[in-house]
Amino acid sequence: MENQEREVNKLHKSSLGMDENVAGLLSYVFGFVTGIIFFVLEKESRFVKFHAMQSILLSAAFLVLSTVLGFIPILGWLVLLLLSPVAFVLWIVMMYKAYKHQWFKLPVVGDIAEKQANIQ
Repeated sequence: MENQEREVNKLHKSSLGMDENVAGLLSYVFGFVTGIIFFVLEKESRFVKFHAMQSILLSAAFLVLSTVLGFIPILGWLVLLLLSPVAFVLWIVMMYKAYKHQWFKLPVVGDIAEKQANIQ
């Protein structure tokens, strides 16, 4: 029984030569930049490709949203002040979930990322 638990807990290697959970975490580190790098370079692991694509889409969504809010005086700036800590916490949570080898799928963004990870 102990051998079975070890097999379940044994992490797979990505085609990049690192554990999938580490590659998934690293795909979030610099947002869409590391997301693109890992999405393009990873050839086999759907887990890594999923987290890389989710990182790309999440970063792009926050970038677009913060740009739009930046153009709206006062109200937009206030919302942007609230959005920044939320984005930071979400970034930390996503890295943690990837490191724990969890397929943590965000609404909308996660569905798109899942489809892209299955196609490639």
